Amino acid sequence: MDDWEMWDRREEIRLSPRERLALLEIEARLRRDRGFARRMGEEPRGRRGGARRGRTRRRVWLPVGVLLLAVASVFSAVMGIRTEDPGLLWCFAVLWPLTLFQAFRLLCRAARRKSRAGVNSWL
Repeated sequence: MDDWEMWDRREEIRLSPRERLALLEIEARLRRDRGFARRMGEEPRGRRGGARRGRTRRRVWLPVGVLLLAVASVFSAVMGIRTEDPGLLWCFAVLWPLTLFQAFRLLCRAARRKSRAGVNSWL
């Protein structure tokens, strides 16, 4: 409902003019609050195209990051074992928990999408 439509439907609404004005101000502030809009599952007005593009880019980076971390972890583990270099083994010790954490985030994202859409989408 538009703000002007609300003013046209005065006979249906039982608020004083001061209360209507206060209500309109509150609604306008809530519409401008991006965090509130995100929690309510809406996108802020005027940013629909750009927000989707940015969100799509962010969705791609997590699987790519998990893949790169996994490759780097396996490489550092294999080379550390073969060469017995403590630096490579420590590199694996740092990379492996990061890889597991990001993989867990990816699985949580897939589970969240599955519960919303009913379809398992990994990317």
